[in-house]
Amino acid sequence: MTTRRKSWLAAMAMAMALAGGLIPTSAAATETVAGTEAADGRQRDRAAFERILRQQEDAWAAEDGTAFAATFTEDADLVTFNGDYLVTRQGIAVGMQHAFDMYIPPSRIVRLGEHIRFLEPDLAIIVRTSCVIDAGQETCRSGSHSRNTNVLRKRHGGWLQTSFQNTRIEPLP
Repeated sequence: MTTRRKSWLAAMAMAMALAGGLIPTSAAATETVAGTEAADGRQRDRAAFERILRQQEDAWAAEDGTAFAATFTEDADLVTFNGDYLVTRQGIAVGMQHAFDMYIPPSRIVRLGEHIRFLEPDLAIIVRTSCVIDAGQETCRSGSHSRNTNVLRKRHGGWLQTSFQNTRIEPLP
């Protein structure tokens, strides 16, 4: 259900309750405004998460470690699928550029699914499933499916990743 429809339904329910004298007018207005503002805020947060993901996808496709690292806080850390531990935005930039130059063929990452959970208004965890598609191909490279945990923090009005853990999906025999 769209946010606009949810807001409309909430407003209708509130109006019906007010008409029946069930809720004092000032409380009803406050709850409706607060609910709408919270929904709008979450929608903006999710749009910011999409921008961060798009920036990472573009940086990956361009094989640009610095652009990839720009989605992280200065003090961030990243654990790669093979267990390499990259620390600080600068360390992530250098480590990712080395991986692009030496190990990662021209490719793109594709999100297959995600779950977003807000721990606090300025702290979110996103668990994503993704894969790598090699340049010129249309399907995920065999063995490239992974699940990553992204910890994002909102500071000074903007979201950035502060930690990232990537794990290859290896089904048990």
